[in-house]
Parts: sequence; C-alpha cells; structure tokens
Amino acid sequence: MPPAPPNTSAPPVRPVRPVRPGATLAVTAAATALVTVAYTAPTASLAATAQAAHLGASGLTWILTGTLVGISALLLTAGSAADDHGRKRVFTSGVLLFAVAEALAALAPGGTVYLAARVLLGVASAAVLAPALGLISHAHPAGPERIRALGIWGAAVGLGIAVGPVYGALVQQWAGWRAVGGGLAVVSAAVAACAAACLTESRAEQPRALDPYGVLTLAAGTTLLIAGLAEGRSGWGRPSAVVLLVGGVALLAAFAVVEARVREPMLDLALFRSPGFIAATGGALFTGLSLVGFMSYLPTLLQGVLGLSGLAAGGVLALWSGLSVVAALQARRLAARLAATTQVALGLLVCGLGEAGLYGLTPGSSWLRLAPGLAVAGLGSGVLNAALARLAVSSVPAHRAAMGSGANNTSRYLGSALGVAVTVTVAASAHPHTPGPEAAARALATGTDRAVLVAAALCLLGAALALAAHRADRRPAPTPEPTRTPAPAR
Repeated sequence: MPPAPPNTSAPPVRPVRPVRPGATLAVTAAATALVTVAYTAPTASLAATAQAAHLGASGLTWILTGTLVGISALLLTAGSAADDHGRKRVFTSGVLLFAVAEALAALAPGGTVYLAARVLLGVASAAVLAPALGLISHAHPAGPERIRALGIWGAAVGLGIAVGPVYGALVQQWAGWRAVGGGLAVVSAAVAACAAACLTESRAEQPRALDPYGVLTLAAGTTLLIAGLAEGRSGWGRPSAVVLLVGGVALLAAFAVVEARVREPMLDLALFRSPGFIAATGGALFTGLSLVGFMSYLPTLLQGVLGLSGLAAGGVLALWSGLSVVAALQARRLAARLAATTQVALGLLVCGLGEAGLYGLTPGSSWLRLAPGLAVAGLGSGVLNAALARLAVSSVPAHRAAMGSGANNTSRYLGSALGVAVTVTVAASAHPHTPGPEAAARALATGTDRAVLVAAALCLLGAALALAAHRADRRPAPTPEPTRTPAPAR
C-alpha cells in the first residue's frame, strides 16, 4: 500500500529567531542611553528652554518633573506587561513612542504642548527601561557574561547622563530648543528599527492576569506624589502641594493593600522579605534621592554661583558621569570578590564621600575646585549602577526579570523626584542679606553647601541600609527544632 501523501494544508511553522546576545545588548544599551540623554538634556539650559518655550517659573520645574511623572507611574506596569506579553513587544513599542514624543516636543507650538510631550516621553521611557534588563538576562545566561552585560548596561546609564547636558546645551545654542527633540527623534527611530530586526521575543511561560486596581492606584499615587513635590518647591504649606502629597501617599498605601489581597499581584509584596530585593529597591531609592536628584540640579547651581554658561556647566557634570561609565565597565571585576549588596553599600559610601568633597563652593572660585569630589562620586556611581542592575535581576524569579527592573527603576526615579525637590528647597534656604547679584550668588553658595551635606548624609544612610541587607542575607536560616516523639504509654 503506497504511503499517504503529506498533508500540505497545515500552516507552516515559523522558525524561532535565534537569540543574538551582542545585538540585544547593543540595542538595549543604546535605547537606555537615549532615555537618560533625553531626561538630562534640559538640565544645563533649564532657564533658556523655559524662556524660549514661554514657560513661567512653575513651568521650569515641570520640564524635568513631567518626565519623572511618566516614568515613575508606568515603570512597574510596563515591567509586568513585558514579562507577561512579550519583552520585545513592549520595548520596541516604547522606543517608537519615544520617537513620537520627541517629535512632538520639537514641533510643540507652545509651552503646554511641550510639557505634555515631556510627560509622554516619560511614559515611553518606562516602556524602554522596564524590559531592558529582562531582554539582557534572557540573552545572557547567569554567570560572568551576564555580569559583564549588566555592567555595560549600567555604563550606558552614565553615558547618557554625561552626553545629555552637553548635547542639550550645544544644540540649544546652535539650533534652538526645538532641535534638541528633533535630533533625538531621528536617532530613536533608527534604534526602533534595530530593535524590531535584532531582538528575540521572550516572556513568562505562564502569563498572569491583569492587575487593573494595582495599575490605577500606583499610576495615580506616583503622579500625585511627584506633582506635589514639584508644587512644594514654591512653598510646602500651599494647599495645592499638601493635597497632592496627601493624595499621593494615600493612593500608594492603597496600592500596597491591593497588592496584598489580589491573587496575581503586579508586585509580589513577599519579595520585601528578601534582603536582596530590599537592597535593590532601597539602594535605587537612595541613589535617586541622594545622587541623581542632586546632580540633576547641579548645573543650575553652578550657573548661579560660578556664573558658568550652560555648556560649561554640562561639561563639569560630565566629569562625574563620564567616570561612572569607566567604573561601570570595570565593576565586573568586583563581582567575584564582593556580593552585589556589598557593592551597593560601597558605591553609596564612595558617592557620599565624593559629594562631601563638593562642599565649600564660593562665587569666583574655579570649577576645578569640584573636580576631586566629582571624580570620586563618578567612580562610586559606576560601581553602584552596575550592582543595582545585577541585583534587579538576581533578586526576583527569572521569569519576572522585567518586573524586577521596573521595581528597581521606579524606586530610582521616585527618589530622583524627591531628591530634586530636596535639593531645590535646601539650596534656596539661604537668603541674601543685601540686594544685588553678588549677594544672591553668595546666598546660593551657602544653600548649595547645605544641599551638598544633605545629599552626602543621604548617601551614607543608603549605604547603611544596603549593609544591613547584606548582613541579613548572610544570616543562616534558623534550624528547626527536632520533633519530640511522645513516650509510649505504659
């Protein structure tokens, strides 16, 4: 009997695209650097951008805060969605939305649309950052190669911070504030095309159900909290600031209640029993609070105290962020000797010492006075970025890597929003005794010294938290008491 003819009606099986570790790392690192470039680009020319976009004093603070709102509100949500529905899908969509947001910023007819574009940019950045570490961990198996890859990703964070202020100041000076977003839109469109062509899709084997109440309470809570921090810079007793802050805290408390009761939470609160997860989220929070927040406002302080141009102030900041790139690339050499939690503690301690070295800034002094402190803080930042990336992945189950990245970055950017608010408030706390620009510069120098000490103290507090988590992680588990067998009855 002749064999039956093959069944040609069945649909062809699409071959699975092989994982390309090098391409995955290059695309995710490039997109991460773009996100930090876009966030930091206005920092060296905040006043000029606000004036050109016809924004008032409150609008000036929202240039940075708007992006923080979008990032913090959706990072954790984007991470969970990436794990459940596809990390490549969320990442590529995020890069495309990033290009749209930057194009909208470039074409904005006025300040209101420009600020809306900055919020949309934050939403897109969340969709880029959250899946990035999940894509890297899927392409690089656990071991030295993954540690190296995560160190390169951490270096990309520092590279973006180094390039952003200089790029923003240069383009603003030569071509205007609209060209800043236009250039980033073109580059991000190219990165999106590379992501679609090079990345391999990955997701959890058992996707979880949507957590709508968790999404709503987290997004609304972080939005109100960051908005309250922005409004509080003009006076913490203002009714609008108080209402926003109280509402934000209440909604974040509601988020914790929801996550404790829902069957499949977006953020499993049981993870906070893990010392590694506490070190990851706590270290990221203090990184934003003590380091990113202060450094984001440092160019503005340098312009006010030393009279530097926006480009020069961005160049001074690049000394810190540039050295963080070098340190992050070499941090893998510490992995065999130090646990990731110890690296977080060490990085925060070194950053605190470096920030303390910035104390004593006076009008008329040279920017070289800041070089040693910025160099030390830069080295600590590189170690810190690499260690936090490593902890974000290793402190959660492998199939929730994007969620771990989202939780880590949410803590970092919430801390950044609070850190900027603290820095602005403390720096403005010293008032000139006499009118005039010289007296104002001296008063700002005094306020800057106070902000330096606060930032350094917060670094040390974060280092203590990470060290405590490390000790708890090394503590042996309690040995269960032997079960006593009852004596037989006589």
